[in-house]
Amino acid sequence: MRPCIFFIVSLMLLTVFTGCKEDAKKPVKTQEVRFTKEGTLSFFSQKNDSLIMTMDIEIADNSYETQTGLMYRKGMERKQGMLFVFEREEMHAFYMKNTAFPLDLIFIKTDLTIASFQENAEPFNENSLPSGVPVQYVLEVNAGLVQELGLTVGDRIAYEKP
Repeated sequence: MRPCIFFIVSLMLLTVFTGCKEDAKKPVKTQEVRFTKEGTLSFFSQKNDSLIMTMDIEIADNSYETQTGLMYRKGMERKQGMLFVFEREEMHAFYMKNTAFPLDLIFIKTDLTIASFQENAEPFNENSLPSGVPVQYVLEVNAGLVQELGLTVGDRIAYEKP
């Protein structure tokens, strides 16, 4: 009787492991996350209050969106970004986990003036990128845009949802 039980148990284990092995070979299909315009954002110079540029934005204003951000995406167009909106002004830090393209992070105060930057954040790097001062908003844009536009601390933004 024991050899029969041993044979049955062995056969069951073989079936389980063989079945799992086949599933492991199947590629995991992921759906590409695409940009969805949720508003527009404009940059203004502090020197003469002139318009620097206007861009389309996605708005991250809930827990899931602020934790996920631009993860799992291949990139953005030049005039696209993601604006993170927090309930209050406080210290914030970001990282580039699961983010496949370099970013500039623009930290913005409650009065919508630019407070600080983290430029050319390295893809997939999990090191902390702190705001350095209390902020209520963070704007993620393609790396190099801060320098290209000549943005400085004290410049301001305005944004609107349609």
